[in-house]
Amino acid sequence: MIDRGRLATLLAREHATYADRNPRSVAAQARARHLLGRAPAMHRTPLHLSGAHGAHVTDLDGHDLTDFCLGDTAAMAGHSPAPVAEALRRAGLGMMLPTENAENAENAEDAEAVGAELARRFGLPLWGFALTAADANRWAARLLRAVTGRQVIVVHAHSRGEDGRPRDRAGTRVVEFNDVDGLARALAHDDVAAVLMEPVLTGAGLVTPEIGYLARVRELTQRHGTYLVNDETYTFCEGPGGATRAWELQPDVVTIGKAIGGGVPSAAFGITSELADALATRPGLDLSGAGGDALSMAATRATLTSVLTDDAFTHMISMARAFAAGVRLVLDRNGLTWSVCQLGARVEYRFVSPAPRNGSRSAAAADPKLEDYLYVYLANRGVLLTPGRTAALMCPDTTLDDVARHQEAFSGAVKELVS
Repeated sequence: MIDRGRLATLLAREHATYADRNPRSVAAQARARHLLGRAPAMHRTPLHLSGAHGAHVTDLDGHDLTDFCLGDTAAMAGHSPAPVAEALRRAGLGMMLPTENAENAENAEDAEAVGAELARRFGLPLWGFALTAADANRWAARLLRAVTGRQVIVVHAHSRGEDGRPRDRAGTRVVEFNDVDGLARALAHDDVAAVLMEPVLTGAGLVTPEIGYLARVRELTQRHGTYLVNDETYTFCEGPGGATRAWELQPDVVTIGKAIGGGVPSAAFGITSELADALATRPGLDLSGAGGDALSMAATRATLTSVLTDDAFTHMISMARAFAAGVRLVLDRNGLTWSVCQLGARVEYRFVSPAPRNGSRSAAAADPKLEDYLYVYLANRGVLLTPGRTAALMCPDTTLDDVARHQEAFSGAVKELVS
């Protein structure tokens, strides 16, 4: 049991330490008068950065921090990986057509090379491109609505409405993760074009599928003539082909964003041959905008072939195992019954045990003040987690020294909390 009065005292102390330690970041945030919500800051005590490389960032006040946030997945490849930087130097900007000049000889082949590599990893043969995962998902929804003539998309809940139930939206039906009966009811009307889901729910903390759930989702969608879309934007951390490859899933569509571009806005969606044949019967369907652009294609090709390789994932996942083991050791030594979840190269610790089984319960289990305390405490000691949640992601440059740096700071935070 956490003493809330002590937590409040420690939190106030850490915010004061932050202000004393980071006067330039504080001043930079105060100057952001023309940014809505003072964006792009991700936390109410945001660090403003002067540089980033590999698994480390440097703030305006000259502090080196080990970065386990990594742009909330966008920088899973690490900051400014050399192959991506070189690819960007060669790529043209704002071109709609392939080029074959001396500086851009590879641009004509980048999109095909990316498509081939994604096909190897995820098992779907045909790929289109966008600049954000949201746009990739919009492409998927548009295509599947067109091919089925149905308008409803089913998604999983990340929170609960005021009435205690998941909240539907126009054109969208919301069900709880791991609720087979709820999904069956949502599909029973035979008006659903697609179930668009993450193989592991990530929006409100990691929520893993119960044994047999993903197989039942696939069975139910096939029974009702509904397509299945796996959004691998966050679950890509499970391995080179995300959860789709690691768990031998069989979706009709895979969407992915953020990480594949090595920090450059990039996204993709892949489809099966069967879906491609069905789309071919819709001659009026315009696919001309799904070809990507020179900059994002160059960055994505470099990221997939030279940075986030199979060997890189082996290293990243081993770092995550060490990170998770260190967290569990600290929790055991201090008698805290929190839960720890590892998904490939990502680790998240929650303040409840067992871990929540759906998005509503996961959102309800959040503890903003405790999350704030851990974020600021660790940042004051050179460790950066994802703001708003106790999540850590490994990149190819993450080392055991980086992991040990977190464990030392986390151990100190927990000891002060329970003493």
